[in-house]
Amino acid sequence: MRSKLSLAGLAVAALTCGPALAAPAPVTIDAGPIVGMVESGVGVWRDIPFAAPPVGPLRWKPPAPVRPWTEARAATTTGPSCPQIVRGPGPNGGGVSSKGEEDCLTLQVFAPAKARRAPVMVWIHGGANTMGAGSLAGYDGGAFARDGVVLVEINYRLGALGFFAHPALTKAAAAQELLANYGLMDQIAALSWVQRNIAAFGGDPANVTVFGESAGGEDILALLAMPSTTGLFAKAIVESGVGWEEPVTLAQAETAGQTLAAKAGAPEGADAEQLRALPADALVAATQPTGRVIDGRLLPETPAQAFARGHAHDVPLLIGSNSWEASLIAGYARTPAGAAAFLARQPEALKAAYAGLGLDATGEAYAIFTDVAMGAPARWYARKAAPGAPSWLYYFSFVPAANRDKLPGSAHASEIRYVFDSWDASGSPPPDAETRALTKTMHACWVSFAKNGRPEKCAPGGWPAYDPVKDQLMEFGVASGLRTSFRKPLLDAAEAAKADLISGK
Repeated sequence: MRSKLSLAGLAVAALTCGPALAAPAPVTIDAGPIVGMVESGVGVWRDIPFAAPPVGPLRWKPPAPVRPWTEARAATTTGPSCPQIVRGPGPNGGGVSSKGEEDCLTLQVFAPAKARRAPVMVWIHGGANTMGAGSLAGYDGGAFARDGVVLVEINYRLGALGFFAHPALTKAAAAQELLANYGLMDQIAALSWVQRNIAAFGGDPANVTVFGESAGGEDILALLAMPSTTGLFAKAIVESGVGWEEPVTLAQAETAGQTLAAKAGAPEGADAEQLRALPADALVAATQPTGRVIDGRLLPETPAQAFARGHAHDVPLLIGSNSWEASLIAGYARTPAGAAAFLARQPEALKAAYAGLGLDATGEAYAIFTDVAMGAPARWYARKAAPGAPSWLYYFSFVPAANRDKLPGSAHASEIRYVFDSWDASGSPPPDAETRALTKTMHACWVSFAKNGRPEKCAPGGWPAYDPVKDQLMEFGVASGLRTSFRKPLLDAAEAAKADLISGK
């Protein structure tokens, strides 16, 4: 436990720390009492543990219960991120500027004043499951809370500490003990915490929307594919986190884990105890993204297989992508050699579909990556979900006027500040009026979906649920509106190129 503070002590602090920290907001959760603060009329509680620190013998174990406390615990300071690589003096690609600590399984809550059975949203951050944190400024939940939503933002184990398998760990595990997907287990533990505790903050545990971006969105698709997550959430939003990933079996993950452990300094034939004694820094440095593991226990099939077979949870789904998801590969595809190398790996039929667009090699590489990685999968998941609970499909293409001659489109993750309306809280440059207007629209759509599962009236001209026959999506751009059969020949070609991954076989 990192900090305890009496109610009286926090009240004194509130009087001496300026307007950002107002009267304490005491709440009792299942582990004990916590004291938050009020910021701009919103209740805020930070660094709340939802699982025991995953250290020592609990490293690479399913999350364990928190040890209860009796004295009031201060929930006013942002806790550490989970261990991750930070390159250079600035933040990493996930926005974190410190290497983090293993004792990181915490969450933070933003709640409206006097909330009562308010809708709840749980944010799962992106960062390739190797970086990031739920507490980043761009994810500030104040705007959601001011609009009547209780927002929860979580940390989860990352990299080699969160997604890792090894024969020694499998051998030491109890029968049917969950393995490999520890980061996903943390997300489930956090959602379970929400079910037990969110009413204490004025939230409705029966109206929980889980939402996330990039790897966080992919994790949500995995949560939708897990039988064990039944009842933990009522709706889902996936932002730029969709794809048809190659399944990784437990045996494959164990082989990769042996290589990683050796790189981190494990002796040959290391047992579970020796693995758990490895320095966290060495494991983080050795991390290679491996994806979610189809272990047959927690995750019995890929998300694509679950949707194709009709096994995914039937809940309302809002899903979409950005116009320049290829910002993820811009580092090498912007050069002629890099673009040529990317294109050489693509099927001829796929390249033929893009040949008539008049793009140079870099533009063609960008277009193919954007459609195959995010755009076509988003449409596919919306289509597969549509026969049950409704789904909504979007496309984010907006680029502020100052950058329109500099960028080929809306970069990966660029929609986040619009969704959160976090421009002021995140310290970003003040947005122009056009940006503010689109922010108001997108944020309202996400709030509407959280409140009643239907964002139809929030966008210009209305946003109907996705119909595979009509094939319509909402474009959030310079001229927002409904689009019909958007990029259909290209998305069809992208889907055909990945038919083996999405057949459900």
